[in-house]
Amino acid sequence: QLQLVESGGGLVQAGGSLRLSCAGSGTIFRINFMGWYRQAPGKQRELVAGITGGGSTNYADSVKGRFTISRDNAKNTMYLQMNSLKPEDTAVYYCNAEVMTRTWSPYRDYWGQGTQVTVSS
Repeated sequence: QLQLVESGGGLVQAGGSLRLSCAGSGTIFRINFMGWYRQAPGKQRELVAGITGGGSTNYADSVKGRFTISRDNAKNTMYLQMNSLKPEDTAVYYCNAEVMTRTWSPYRDYWGQGTQVTVSS
């Protein structure tokens, strides 16, 4: 059973930093796109940052210059370094990955369970 497990969330003061991790476990042949999404209370889930298998990245305008996404393909792990955090960054953060579990199998979408990030003012 393939799982994505997030870690690293918590409570931090405005201006502080956190580093989120998303580790894939189970049968994984290849991971294509990976992304971090977040959902604040009463709001829709939004893409925060994404990274392709080749390492190309994209960011939401609201986090550009403050967040950095990266991945370690050998460990099937993705990271999100979050600096200069603001109260409006408070949300549940989810990782997402397009995973091929076996040769020639189609890519499927997987989600982690979410990790809470709370930024106090």
